Amino acid sequence: MIRIFPRALATMLASAVFAFSVAAQEKSGGITIDGKKSPIPAEWKEEAPTNRMRYAQFVLPKVAGDTRDAEIVIFKGLGGSAQANIDRWKDQFKGPDGGKIGNNAKVTEIKVAGKPALYLDMKGSYLFKSAPFDPNAKAELLENYRMLATHVDAESIYHIRLTGPDKTVQKYREGFEKWLANFK
Repeated sequence: MIRIFPRALATMLASAVFAFSVAAQEKSGGITIDGKKSPIPAEWKEEAPTNRMRYAQFVLPKVAGDTRDAEIVIFKGLGGSAQANIDRWKDQFKGPDGGKIGNNAKVTEIKVAGKPALYLDMKGSYLFKSAPFDPNAKAELLENYRMLATHVDAESIYHIRLTGPDKTVQKYREGFEKWLANFK
């Protein structure tokens, strides 16, 4: 009996490692939206999602002069209309005068995986909360930040956001937009 247990444990462990490896390869090979996939750019560093609401997340290394990395966060299956989510994201930023983001936000209609999407581009001061849905969490004001975000109305709703210091986000913007356009 003692001999069987270590073998069984080793087999289960090997199976778990294999399953995790396959799942990691599938995710790192790209994100799938309604059966269409877009390969992940090599410079994006995938991380384990920091909470259950996140479908996937990536770190984009900071450029010289910035103090923080940028991040891409993908949410799948969250609710709310496209406009309600755009408005919520706008409320996470302050404009140059300290007021609402207003004209410093541009919203355009795009397609992601052939599905309609709203694309938001804004910059200003970001009201970062490490626990965004905790009413007691204090917001940290991060100056000179930018967010590129899209609400995709697919079979599931996807929210895809690139947030970070403006210079760092600007470095990755073209690759991010190509990635959004490349779902096939």
